[in-house]
Parts: sequence; C-alpha cells; structure tokens
Amino acid sequence: MLPDNIEALRERRRQIMGHQQATRSAVLLPLVEVTGELCILFEKRAPHLFRQPGEICFPGGGIESNDNGTEMTAVRETCEELGLEIDDIEVIAPLDIVITPFSAIIYPYLGLIKNSERICINPDEVESIFYVPVDYLLHNKPLRKNLAFKMDAPDDFPYELIPQGREYPFRQANYPQHFYIWQEHVIWGLTALIVTHFLSLIQTPLPGQLY
Repeated sequence: MLPDNIEALRERRRQIMGHQQATRSAVLLPLVEVTGELCILFEKRAPHLFRQPGEICFPGGGIESNDNGTEMTAVRETCEELGLEIDDIEVIAPLDIVITPFSAIIYPYLGLIKNSERICINPDEVESIFYVPVDYLLHNKPLRKNLAFKMDAPDDFPYELIPQGREYPFRQANYPQHFYIWQEHVIWGLTALIVTHFLSLIQTPLPGQLY
C-alpha cells in the first residue's frame, strides 16, 4: 500500500511546472463587426504606463485572487479598459496558453463585442483603439523574424557536475516574432503571436470538414 501523501496525488490536477514563479495574465482577442466587416480590435496602451507604454496590445491583465477563472479575468479587464458591461461580450472559445521565456503565462480567449457602440476607453490604461479586418490579416502575411535564446551560465556554474563540462552542448532556442503592419500601427510581440495562432485556427479545416 502506498503512503497517504502519495495516494493523494491521484486527485491532484496537474499544472504548468514553475507557475508559482510566473506572472499570470489573461487577454481577450476581441472580434467586432465594423460596417459589415469582421475586425479585430486592438488597443494602444496609454503613454504614461510603466510597462510597454504606447505599444499595441489586446485588452487584458493580471489574474486577481477573486477572479473566478482566467476567462473572468479576460472579460473583467476588457470591461475595465473599454468601458463595457459583461453582457456586451460573448466569449467564443479559449485559445492556446502562451508560455514565454520571461516567466509569464498568458491565457488568451477569443471573444465577440456585441455592442461596440458602447465602447468608451479608459484613458488611465488606453490611449486609443483601432480595428483591423480579419480578411486583411488573412491575406497579408506578417514579417517573421527569430530571436535567439541561449544559456548564459554564471562564473560559479558547476560544470564539473555535468557531462562534457564547459563543452556541454547547451541548446539554443528560437523565439519567433511576427510583425503585422496596419496603416501607422505595428502589431508585434505576444499580441502578434496570438493573432497568428488565431488565424491559423480559422484556416485549418475542422475534423470531418471537406474542402
């Protein structure tokens, strides 16, 4: 018979290893119909913000202790930033979780803003918003470049404890960066990564669907 502390693991739900040290946030990729065309809403962050001022992003933010799940975080933050009510937003589906090399975990959701005429941006967080047609993004491929990440060991790293010592072939990772250009705006970073993921999903045939 196994000890109780091991038996208890049968009921444990697995999580992402290292999540305790990571910053956790949720964002909404908001779809909006503009003059009969389906668009994605983007925000330009307020210039006085400490983190990433003036950059293009999706509505979203950190997960708070009283949030009932990451979907609630994404909706709550969207309401706060765009002056909306919960009923103005329909969450369509969760998108894939993003884990960055910078100890951050992002939970993206796809949503529909049903009453876009009610949008009233919060100037404390948002300088402006703009819309990009989904069709434009589907037919205009982004510029793609890779950032390289490699191990940078401190002087006292115990090379003597690992095979090949200082000659150990540490892996180098590539971190893809996408750049979408829309008028005077550049959409890149995690926002562009989530856009690229969304576009790949809607271009992939569903199971059993024939083309």
